[in-house]
Amino acid sequence: MTEHFQVHGGARLAGEVEVVGAKNSVLKLMAAALLAEGTTTLTNCPQILDVPLMAEVLRSLGCEVHIDDDTVTITTPADLNHRADSASMGKLRASVCVLGPLVGRCKRAVVALPGGDAIGSRPLDMHQNGLRQLGASSEIEHGCVVAEAEGLHGAQIWLDFPSVGATENILMAAVLANGTTVIDNAAREPEIVDLCTMLQQMGGKIEGAGTSTLTVHGVDALQPTEHRVIGDRIVGATWAFAAAMTRGDVTVRGVDPHHLDLVLEKLRTAGAEVTIVDDQAFRVVQHDRPTSVDFVTLPYPGFATDLQPFAIALSAIADGTSMITENLFEARFRFIEEMVRLGADARTDGHHAVVRGVERLSSAPVWASDIRAGVGLVLAGLCAEGVTEVWDVFHIDRGYPGLVENMVALGADVRRVMDAPERS
Repeated sequence: MTEHFQVHGGARLAGEVEVVGAKNSVLKLMAAALLAEGTTTLTNCPQILDVPLMAEVLRSLGCEVHIDDDTVTITTPADLNHRADSASMGKLRASVCVLGPLVGRCKRAVVALPGGDAIGSRPLDMHQNGLRQLGASSEIEHGCVVAEAEGLHGAQIWLDFPSVGATENILMAAVLANGTTVIDNAAREPEIVDLCTMLQQMGGKIEGAGTSTLTVHGVDALQPTEHRVIGDRIVGATWAFAAAMTRGDVTVRGVDPHHLDLVLEKLRTAGAEVTIVDDQAFRVVQHDRPTSVDFVTLPYPGFATDLQPFAIALSAIADGTSMITENLFEARFRFIEEMVRLGADARTDGHHAVVRGVERLSSAPVWASDIRAGVGLVLAGLCAEGVTEVWDVFHIDRGYPGLVENMVALGADVRRVMDAPERS
């Protein structure tokens, strides 16, 4: 027996929806709490499965962690356990972000290789190379990253690719290193800026947040702080695509629209009316069938790879032919196999997908392979004739608190059902 979503097609989404804190930020901020002895408080935290999983990782290191609705309180001891090899480590990718803080605080870390979504290869080479340049040794031993240093020192570090995870780990190690570290070709995502903001509140000295060059002046110690997690731009964009696909009228609150400049421009090209309400809200109205748009995934400020399933779902019901190019994770196109079950006309060739829009999709049982693919299938189900069953919804629960409730509030007929699947 397992849970699935029943998605009744034909609904037009209309109304307002509130976006909570960013999944891709809160887990890294929880790890950053390891850098300071005492109690750190995070507010506006999403109530998703990954937060208690990350809490278990921190508890295994000696922290006390309390979760109360959207507030997470972390009390970090003076003497941290440097071994992060609990069972929870294998259940989420973001668990690897304890590596940098542990090397910075303990000068030694044994961190189990992380789990997470099956979207393609995500090696830790850049994480390890960055730590080595800061003066640490780093090897893979018995399924763990083992890093050790007598003392960390500043360094000039060039990343071959603007990796978010590598930027975060190097940044959190460098903030307690002796001297100045410069990270070139650093990731520029809003979640990186959020982490920099929290580290600065803790006493860190960081310049260049939001640019491709981060300069970190090491300090002797950090202090705990209270910090509000930024709104989840990926969830915000999800609702924007939902409005466009269902010819709806949705106002999204709780996220900075400028974090979605390219996304909203793409939806304008597809025929949507997009209005910036204020610095934490925007509105998307779609009157007619969307027109086809091409998408290319790139690091921020490019089109996020996390949004690629929504681009494919929109293209599947758009007027015309779209090309979607995936430059980051080769396994993202697994989503297309499930879209074809729903009647999508889509073909892949290497890291390109060609999608010819159809007037209407048709319902079928489909399976989520990761968080975003799962929600992409829900959105596609809203545009399909009949009732679409979306299975393996535990993926969706890792990134979208209250998805069904929010869908229903906007006028959709979506239900969570317990049953046994009959997979073909």
